[in-house]
Amino acid sequence: MNIMASHPAPPSADDSGEANGAVLLRVGTLKKRKEFLAAARAHKQVAPSLILQARKRGPEEPSVAHIRIGYTCSKKVGNAVERNRAKRRLRAAAHEVLKSGGTSGWDYVLIGRKDITASRPFPELCADLAKALARIHAA
Repeated sequence: MNIMASHPAPPSADDSGEANGAVLLRVGTLKKRKEFLAAARAHKQVAPSLILQARKRGPEEPSVAHIRIGYTCSKKVGNAVERNRAKRRLRAAAHEVLKSGGTSGWDYVLIGRKDITASRPFPELCADLAKALARIHAA
Protein backbone atom coordinates (compact mmCIF):
# COMPACT_ATOMS: atom_id res chain seq x y z
CA MET A 1 0.00 0.00 0.00
CA ASN A 2 1.34 3.40 -0.94
CA ILE A 3 1.05 5.67 2.11
CA MET A 4 2.22 8.77 0.25
CA ALA A 5 -0.71 8.54 -2.16
CA SER A 6 -3.18 9.34 0.65
CA HIS A 7 -1.53 12.71 1.45
CA PRO A 8 -2.25 15.72 -0.73
CA ALA A 9 0.67 17.05 -2.73
CA PRO A 10 2.20 20.29 -1.45
CA PRO A 11 1.40 23.37 -3.52
CA SER A 12 3.91 23.86 -6.27
CA ALA A 13 5.35 27.27 -7.00
CA ASP A 14 6.62 28.35 -10.36
CA ASP A 15 9.32 30.99 -10.93
CA SER A 16 6.87 33.84 -10.28
CA GLY A 17 6.43 32.73 -6.65
CA GLU A 18 2.73 31.97 -7.00
CA ALA A 19 0.94 28.91 -5.72
CA ASN A 20 -2.81 28.46 -6.06
CA GLY A 21 -3.23 32.13 -7.02
CA ALA A 22 -1.50 33.55 -3.90
CA VAL A 23 1.90 35.19 -3.91
CA LEU A 24 4.39 33.43 -1.65
CA LEU A 25 6.92 35.76 -0.04
CA ARG A 26 9.99 34.07 1.31
CA VAL A 27 10.81 35.58 4.67
CA GLY A 28 14.36 35.60 5.99
CA THR A 29 15.86 36.77 9.26
CA LEU A 30 18.35 39.56 9.86
CA LYS A 31 21.14 38.11 11.97
CA LYS A 32 24.20 40.31 11.58
CA ARG A 33 24.73 43.58 13.43
CA LYS A 34 25.66 45.22 10.13
CA GLU A 35 22.19 44.44 8.74
CA PHE A 36 20.47 45.92 11.81
CA LEU A 37 22.61 49.07 11.60
CA ALA A 38 21.78 49.51 7.90
CA ALA A 39 18.06 49.38 8.73
CA ALA A 40 18.57 51.86 11.58
CA ARG A 41 19.97 54.43 9.12
CA ALA A 42 16.92 54.17 6.83
CA HIS A 43 13.18 54.81 7.36
CA LYS A 44 11.68 54.74 10.84
CA GLN A 45 8.09 54.81 12.12
CA VAL A 46 7.06 54.94 15.76
CA ALA A 47 3.82 53.25 16.77
CA PRO A 48 2.32 53.00 20.25
CA SER A 49 3.48 49.40 20.76
CA LEU A 50 6.59 49.15 18.57
CA ILE A 51 9.17 50.93 16.48
CA LEU A 52 9.56 49.87 12.86
CA GLN A 53 12.76 50.47 10.91
CA ALA A 54 12.76 49.59 7.22
CA ARG A 55 15.04 49.90 4.24
CA LYS A 56 14.92 48.87 0.62
CA ARG A 57 17.83 46.61 -0.29
CA GLY A 58 20.02 47.71 -3.15
CA PRO A 59 20.51 45.72 -6.35
CA GLU A 60 24.04 44.81 -5.25
CA GLU A 61 22.60 42.94 -2.25
CA PRO A 62 21.30 39.62 -3.56
CA SER A 63 19.16 37.70 -1.12
CA VAL A 64 17.28 34.42 -1.29
CA ALA A 65 14.47 35.88 0.83
CA HIS A 66 12.05 38.44 -0.55
CA ILE A 67 11.57 40.04 2.88
CA ARG A 68 14.00 39.94 5.79
CA ILE A 69 12.94 40.70 9.36
CA GLY A 70 14.86 41.34 12.57
CA TYR A 71 13.51 41.63 16.10
CA THR A 72 15.08 43.37 19.06
CA CYS A 73 14.25 44.61 22.54
CA SER A 74 16.59 46.56 24.78
CA LYS A 75 17.04 45.87 28.47
CA LYS A 76 14.65 48.77 29.12
CA VAL A 77 11.84 46.39 28.14
CA GLY A 78 12.63 44.19 31.14
CA ASN A 79 14.45 41.04 32.10
CA ALA A 80 15.15 38.23 29.64
CA VAL A 81 11.73 36.64 30.15
CA GLU A 82 9.92 39.91 29.38
CA ARG A 83 12.15 40.68 26.37
CA ASN A 84 11.59 37.20 24.93
CA ARG A 85 7.83 37.51 25.39
CA ALA A 86 7.82 40.86 23.60
CA LYS A 87 9.87 39.42 20.72
CA ARG A 88 7.55 36.39 20.43
CA ARG A 89 4.59 38.75 20.13
CA LEU A 90 6.42 40.84 17.52
CA ARG A 91 7.17 37.67 15.51
CA ALA A 92 3.53 36.62 15.62
CA ALA A 93 2.34 40.09 14.57
CA ALA A 94 4.88 40.20 11.73
CA HIS A 95 3.72 36.78 10.54
CA GLU A 96 0.12 38.06 10.39
CA VAL A 97 0.74 41.51 8.89
CA LEU A 98 3.66 41.04 6.51
CA LYS A 99 1.72 38.51 4.40
CA SER A 100 -0.27 41.39 2.95
CA GLY A 101 1.62 44.53 3.96
CA GLY A 102 5.25 43.56 3.35
CA THR A 103 7.07 44.53 0.19
CA SER A 104 9.57 42.29 -1.55
CA GLY A 105 13.15 43.57 -1.46
CA TRP A 106 12.83 45.27 1.94
CA ASP A 107 14.44 44.64 5.33
CA TYR A 108 12.37 45.32 8.46
CA VAL A 109 13.44 45.63 12.09
CA LEU A 110 10.78 45.50 14.79
CA ILE A 111 11.76 47.00 18.14
CA GLY A 112 9.76 46.30 21.28
CA ARG A 113 8.74 49.13 23.60
CA LYS A 114 8.82 49.15 27.39
CA ASP A 115 5.63 48.00 29.17
CA ILE A 116 3.57 48.17 25.96
CA THR A 117 4.65 45.49 23.48
CA ALA A 118 4.14 42.61 25.89
CA SER A 119 0.82 43.85 27.32
CA ARG A 120 -0.99 45.45 24.35
CA PRO A 121 -3.91 43.37 22.99
CA PHE A 122 -2.75 41.37 19.98
CA PRO A 123 -5.20 42.86 17.42
CA GLU A 124 -4.02 46.35 18.39
CA LEU A 125 -0.36 45.26 18.08
CA CYS A 126 -1.08 43.99 14.56
CA ALA A 127 -2.94 47.20 13.71
CA ASP A 128 0.03 49.29 14.93
CA LEU A 129 2.39 47.31 12.70
CA ALA A 130 0.07 47.58 9.69
CA LYS A 131 -0.22 51.38 10.12
CA ALA A 132 3.56 51.76 10.49
CA LEU A 133 4.12 49.68 7.34
CA ALA A 134 1.59 51.75 5.39
CA ARG A 135 3.27 55.01 6.48
CA ILE A 136 6.72 53.75 5.51
CA HIS A 137 5.65 52.58 2.08
CA ALA A 138 3.63 55.75 1.45
CA ALA A 139 6.73 57.93 1.89
